[in-house]
Amino acid sequence: MATFNFSSVFITFFAVVGPPKVLLTYAELSRTRSQRELIRLVAVSTALAAAVGVLMALLAETVTGFFHVSDESLQLAGGTIFFLYAVGLVLGVHFGVVTTEYDDRLSRPLAEGVRELSLPYIASPLAITAVLVESLANDAVSWRFTVAGAYLLVVGCNAVSVVALAPLLRRTHQTSLEVVSRLLGLLLAAVGVELILNGLEGLGVHLASPNRQ
Repeated sequence: MATFNFSSVFITFFAVVGPPKVLLTYAELSRTRSQRELIRLVAVSTALAAAVGVLMALLAETVTGFFHVSDESLQLAGGTIFFLYAVGLVLGVHFGVVTTEYDDRLSRPLAEGVRELSLPYIASPLAITAVLVESLANDAVSWRFTVAGAYLLVVGCNAVSVVALAPLLRRTHQTSLEVVSRLLGLLLAAVGVELILNGLEGLGVHLASPNRQ
């Protein structure tokens, strides 16, 4: 995962926490919120996600050093948590969310929306793992700011995508969202497994090549 230029880091972050990963969650939330409430939620969640990403990028060495955490441990932990979250999507289980019918207004739409976005977006295990690993790939302080800038750009793309597609997301049928959720969950589970395998390989656990006869 270690790369040393802005475009490569941006592509990495776009893959793990870009619009394809967060639009589905926002689509679910948009069905119970007005346009104004959704924009407020996008603004707050974007600011929180940006703050978490920038802090992790700038303090990566301090955080991992304080907890005595290696890159391989980060990959194993992040991959495991993300895999469990993805399995929940496949099974239709939303961890940490109290499911309600889409017929009543929420009592606290902003707070409840932020809570639902906490795991897949604001504090995504896969995104945090990617930020920490990328930041630790180079000791230069300027590199930390490069990683932070790439993450901020991806977060900005997410916000623009959600606001632009909000009307379409709100009209999307619930059944269609469930189907897409399960398909995306399968792909995200594979991403989590890949991260776990990378962590195991870093620890010296070499798995047999699939092409071996």
